[in-house]
Amino acid sequence: MLLYIVVSLVALLLYIKHKQLYWKRRGLYQFKPEYFFGNARKELLGQRSIFLLFREAYERAKAMKEKHFGIYYFWEPVYVPTDLGIVKNIMIKDFQHFWGHGWYSHPKDRMSRHLFALEGDPWRLIRTKLTPTFTSGKMKMMFDILVAKTDGLEKLIDHHISRRQPVDIRETAARFTTDIIVNCAFGIENDALSDDENYFRKYGRKMFRPSTFYMLIFNTVPSWILGPIGFKFAPPELDKFLTDTMLDTIQYRNKNNIHRKDFMNLLLQLKSGENNGDISQKVSRKLTEDEILAQCFGFFIAGYETSSTTITFALLELACNQNVQDKLREQIVEVLNQNDGLITYEATMDMKYLDMVISETLRKHPPVPNLPRVCSKTYKVPETEVVIEKGTKVQIPVWGIHMDPEYYPNPEIFDPERFTAENKAKRPDMSYLPFGEGPRMCIGLRFGMMQVRVGLISLIKNFKFTLNEKTSNPIKIEKVSFALGVDGDVWLDASRV
Repeated sequence: MLLYIVVSLVALLLYIKHKQLYWKRRGLYQFKPEYFFGNARKELLGQRSIFLLFREAYERAKAMKEKHFGIYYFWEPVYVPTDLGIVKNIMIKDFQHFWGHGWYSHPKDRMSRHLFALEGDPWRLIRTKLTPTFTSGKMKMMFDILVAKTDGLEKLIDHHISRRQPVDIRETAARFTTDIIVNCAFGIENDALSDDENYFRKYGRKMFRPSTFYMLIFNTVPSWILGPIGFKFAPPELDKFLTDTMLDTIQYRNKNNIHRKDFMNLLLQLKSGENNGDISQKVSRKLTEDEILAQCFGFFIAGYETSSTTITFALLELACNQNVQDKLREQIVEVLNQNDGLITYEATMDMKYLDMVISETLRKHPPVPNLPRVCSKTYKVPETEVVIEKGTKVQIPVWGIHMDPEYYPNPEIFDPERFTAENKAKRPDMSYLPFGEGPRMCIGLRFGMMQVRVGLISLIKNFKFTLNEKTSNPIKIEKVSFALGVDGDVWLDASRV
């Protein structure tokens, strides 16, 4: 028995050693892995952000002039390109080899069947059906819902000013985008801005502040194992809360023949067989109720956190760069004065400097710092001898690319002038990827940008922000999260202008 245990242990140790030479055997440069843990011990154990791992690995590989490299999660190989030509091939030209994100998704877990996690034909079908709901026309239709939420946003800032208290801008931005997403995705009036105990905000925190153990399982165990053992992408209480809420909304709308200008209405059109691009045409297959629930959940998790994070980082940078904040305020006031002081859809689109500020925020602080892919069909990297086998995970190091001085000199400096039309034209393709690129480019980017624009217009038009001493400077990055975030609160002082 003892001999059997010893032999088994030796075999396991040799197997791990063999697996951690996977990339070397294939002629790809690999960073030396730590035995058993690979290159991500601190990250997988929740001691450091996994986003920092890929940013720093990109910088090291780029300094060595490596076009691509390999790392390991434990002994699982992960392919990482640094060359923008390879990035373009993966995301666009050879997309048929990389059309999945490699995220957990299983038929037994309804909430895991949202668009971001789906692959293959199920992804293609849902993507095709949902694309018409994110046109500029549909965004304009929902614009008034967003503007209506700025009243509560301004009142919350005024409340802190009257009490001479700093503003936790991270929490404030999250409440604002929560109210918008709940209103637009679920068709429910929500008031997280004035309610500290709001259920949607409470569950949103849980979803985006997962435990280290959850993230360890999520990042390393495949769906075909997790699904059958009952793993749930969403915490059980969040799953139940959202399911009950959405089913009640669907039932109420159907019973009372209610139509609103929101995502839920567009999804219900697809459920009834109407084409939301032209409701006189019938689609080939209706969306099921489960598919609607999954997509609403997808809107919730993708829509509020990424936008609130962008607003948070933008205000943090504006507080640290008063000249930029003043210039932005001048343009906002000028454009709004041309529109009778009203925030209109057309007015927001005319604010070119605002877009430059947002673009620079997304460069320096991309909410999704790595773009995951999984190889769906064995692929030979062009002009190399490296072969990526089917099932291999791939990570596009967006944050590393965005902070590369080759494309953005002095990358730590916040400079919106990088995004003038002239400067953008000088940079190569794939050097700016906050929303991804190619067929899996973020479907909700128009909506996300609209949320950020409206929030920043309302705040910068009315208030001046400065950095409060309670905020760490430089900031620290949250260790365990699905999106790039600040570790701790972001406190700003606000005053009326």
